[in-house]
Amino acid sequence: MLTTRFVPGSPCWVELDSPHLETAERFYGGLFGWEFEEQVPEYAFCQLGGRNVAGIGALMGEAVTTAWTPYFLVSDCEATSQTVERAGGTVLMPPVDMASQGQMARFRDPAGAEFAIWLPGDVPGVDLVNEPGSMAWIELHGSDTSAVRGFYKSVFGWRFEDARMGDVTYQLISPFGSAPGTGWSVAGLAPLAPGDRPHWLTYFEVPDCDAAVARCQELGGTVRSPAEEVKGVGRMASLSDPHGARFAVITSSG
Repeated sequence: MLTTRFVPGSPCWVELDSPHLETAERFYGGLFGWEFEEQVPEYAFCQLGGRNVAGIGALMGEAVTTAWTPYFLVSDCEATSQTVERAGGTVLMPPVDMASQGQMARFRDPAGAEFAIWLPGDVPGVDLVNEPGSMAWIELHGSDTSAVRGFYKSVFGWRFEDARMGDVTYQLISPFGSAPGTGWSVAGLAPLAPGDRPHWLTYFEVPDCDAAVARCQELGGTVRSPAEEVKGVGRMASLSDPHGARFAVITSSG
């Protein structure tokens, strides 16, 4: 379960790179009720009741694609970047200071999935998770799971554990130092669908999954996978915004 009690290797932020910010803000504002606070030209914090739940910015260079990208907390941006390279990843954006807010860098793992890291300054991360309109889960879809596990173990020290999700076995990701069997997981690892490309998928909590799917379509988005119920987890659907950035919505059980 996600928490704002961030530790090294845990997701602490999620960010959309979009080719047209006004369109993206209309879409996500209409879907999740977000408000937007501009930080610098072409970058804004997405907020609910004044609390940060995500970031949204203009596409920055050819190396960055239109997508939702998760950020993971680190204690040393430079050292983590070097570890990524040694482990076979690609640096898309080397460590850069974001004024007093923190330091970030962006990468592509050996299979092609993009992610980022965050060394906090004045902004520790999102202010809200697991509530309607906020991040509820992140999931890596990869083709060679053994290679993927080795890479992320090297970079973040993650631990992987099998768990039953409905009728399938699912891999839960726990941060370094967490004890086995404690149930503290921060992400999941799912098999890649045939013909798809490796990617990270962000889930946002919603009060009513089916209503969110319908609203997504009204606002110009696309349904990639229709809503389905997973016993003990919740009802979820995979969607895309008008520019093709994929994400998911979930109405969690309990």
